[in-house]
Amino acid sequence: MTNSPSRESTGRHAFLVGAGILLTRVIGLARNYVFAHYFGLRNPAADAFNASFRIPNLLQTLFGEGVLSASFIPVYSRLLAEKDEEEAGRVAGAVLAMLALTVSLVVLGGVLAAPYLIELIAAGFHGATRDLAIRLARILFLGAGCLVLSAWCLGILNSHRKFFLSYTAPVAWNLVMIACLIVFGRRSADLSSLAVKLAWASVAGSALQFTVQLPAVLRLARRLRVRLDLASAHARDVARNFIPVFFSRGVVQISAYVDLWLASWLPTGAVTGLANAQLLYTLPVSLFGMSVSAAELPAMSSAVGDHREVAEHLQTRLNRGLRQIAFFIVPSAMAFLALGDVITGALFQSGRFTHTDSVYVWGILAGSAVGLLASTMGRLYSSTYYALRDTRTPLRYALARVTLTTALGYLAAIPLPVWIGIDRKWGVAGLTASAGVAGWVEFTLLRRSLNLRIGRTGLPVPLVAKLWTAAAAGAAVAWGVKLALGRLHPVVAGIAILIPYGCVYFAAAYLLRVEECAHVFRRVLRINPSSL
Repeated sequence: MTNSPSRESTGRHAFLVGAGILLTRVIGLARNYVFAHYFGLRNPAADAFNASFRIPNLLQTLFGEGVLSASFIPVYSRLLAEKDEEEAGRVAGAVLAMLALTVSLVVLGGVLAAPYLIELIAAGFHGATRDLAIRLARILFLGAGCLVLSAWCLGILNSHRKFFLSYTAPVAWNLVMIACLIVFGRRSADLSSLAVKLAWASVAGSALQFTVQLPAVLRLARRLRVRLDLASAHARDVARNFIPVFFSRGVVQISAYVDLWLASWLPTGAVTGLANAQLLYTLPVSLFGMSVSAAELPAMSSAVGDHREVAEHLQTRLNRGLRQIAFFIVPSAMAFLALGDVITGALFQSGRFTHTDSVYVWGILAGSAVGLLASTMGRLYSSTYYALRDTRTPLRYALARVTLTTALGYLAAIPLPVWIGIDRKWGVAGLTASAGVAGWVEFTLLRRSLNLRIGRTGLPVPLVAKLWTAAAAGAAVAWGVKLALGRLHPVVAGIAILIPYGCVYFAAAYLLRVEECAHVFRRVLRINPSSL
């Protein structure tokens, strides 16, 4: 059997992915901070931009990173492992040609169909807000095509174990948007006009994101031949795998857009509040779930041997990855539940974004914490299926998740606040909590089916208890600091409260003999800059 990279090598790759994502997310949070400063929360232009921003992102999600990672990387990585660079270049070129043609047609259709798409996902918008959302969606669709091509670059770079560049490239996109807000925000009294300028900046930034990756891709894929070639059996294999993953990602996105559609019927600010909460929610998912999954997928896909050998190898890697994920996700979930107002205030509270808005987003974020661990571990389970060239099982369970999310989301967002006598604006917190419940159902189904194929997988109960105990200890200390400090500037308060929380968590985990603590420090110390 051909082994995948060693534990330390994979850990280093996961660290590089995480470092790249962290840098990108920090800049992304800075972008949202500047956006919140100029637009606030309860503003029709902000709702219009956030709603329209989600539509082209559907294109990126359906054709981009997740789908290509599941369908392209397993095939391309196997060819590289077999030293067949000629066929690898042929497959990569065929995928790029197919992707460019398909996305061009979809972008054109999206520009023409923008009014109908807005009606589908934000039916609660009317008048000027609806017109602005349509205009913004048409602009943003143009940039989405470049983001999809950037995802192709990511697939090439990751397969060659060059993780840092692919996950830091979005920094360029965010910086262009931040520059636009700073330059035009100070002198723009018309927020609708500022939103249009920001949409064009997004298009320019997405083109720059693709451009910065291209030289490295061309250097690595020396045998790249870009042409629409389906004669290769491997290219056809990618195309076959692409279809079920496309629909799997599609049904998950349907769930997100159902949430957006329901939020559009709630009081003004619900759409933007949901967008802010989702930005924070996806931060640990990307940092700790995506980093491990992205590093493991090429390694899992490169393994060869008989069924028993491959199963044992995947079982070992999966269990190790789950431990790594849980070590970081458990304290993240606890922080969202107990300290969400501190986090939101530090990142968004400025200008028109008030303390009341921070508390509102905290409620939405607390709902998201319900399914944070399940969703993040589910990513790694899905990657294991993709390494086995099984893209249909995750699709079936994604369908079940979306069905459950839609039913629970409607009940929690629309009638439940009326039944229990609370303000209708809190219905959006019910949306995120119901999605968390559905995430646990999907995770359970993924784990059960995979266990039947490769053996027992999952987290040991004692480890889970230790992690939650350490997180609870950190939250208790953080709350004590919060009460002692009183009212401070949100950023100062965030630093003063969250640093003790993290320190106590790590100290408690160390005292409870959680081995991932030592692994984290070793990986940090052993990172080789040449791997960047």
